[in-house]
Amino acid sequence: MLILISDAFDPSLEGKLAEYGEVTTDKERLAEADIVMIRSKTKCTREYIDQAPNLKMIVRGGVGTDNIDKVYCAEKGIVVHNTPHAPSIAVAELAFAMMLAVPNHIVKANESMRMGQWLKKEMKRTELHGKTLGLVGIGNIAQAVATRAAAFGMHVIAYDKFVESSRLAVLKPTLEEMVAEADYISLHVPLTDETMHMINKDVIAKMKDGVIVINTGRGRTVDSTDIIAALESGKIAAYATDVWPKDPPESDYPLLKAPNVFMSPHLGASSKENLLRIGDEACERVANFLGGKG
Repeated sequence: MLILISDAFDPSLEGKLAEYGEVTTDKERLAEADIVMIRSKTKCTREYIDQAPNLKMIVRGGVGTDNIDKVYCAEKGIVVHNTPHAPSIAVAELAFAMMLAVPNHIVKANESMRMGQWLKKEMKRTELHGKTLGLVGIGNIAQAVATRAAAFGMHVIAYDKFVESSRLAVLKPTLEEMVAEADYISLHVPLTDETMHMINKDVIAKMKDGVIVINTGRGRTVDSTDIIAALESGKIAAYATDVWPKDPPESDYPLLKAPNVFMSPHLGASSKENLLRIGDEACERVANFLGGKG
């Protein structure tokens, strides 16, 4: 049994997996691998999978599995798992940090002070207290965001076609009805054919004027052209994102130069604590698989 760790995990993962077989980080040994551990960087395409004739299992350290050709894996009898619970706290904290940073002008305030400017009168803050947060998706990460929002005195609503009830948010029957009520919108859906560009000009038109949009889900769930147009018109006051169509985005990707965009380089799941949790959950997946539990 050869387990290939193809992407960056906490260094302790190698030792934790050692009881299940030989562990390597040498990508040249893909052809020998029975199990591959990945995060975002490795793309398990049909071509990649064909290079691994012994492959029986792929474990994605994180929530989404859109970097894995799951249809082809099913054809080949390859089991695919992720670690859906591990990243909840780390990503939720980053989403909430963005939600705090934008209305408090944290970046501009810091940069202007370093430049010797005193922009006290120019920067007017707004509070989260009493505002409505709209969650697109109400999975593990969104629930963690909702818990934090409640502590700040926010009213939380959500849209999720796969969820019928929630103790943390008032569910709305359509995406359009949800965004129409929200002062802040936070995106927490995987990338699928249905969610691709789900935030587009038609949905944006239903939003409140001056809404703030936070995206720690997937970069391609928004139509960047429509987001930029809304930023330029002021329909969207700010767009805060940690996610991109690819890591890193192309240097000419328009959102990098658009007005009122607050951005980070896909840091959501990169906390020290989360990397440890991902490793533990990944080991659990391997143990269950080898124990015949799927």
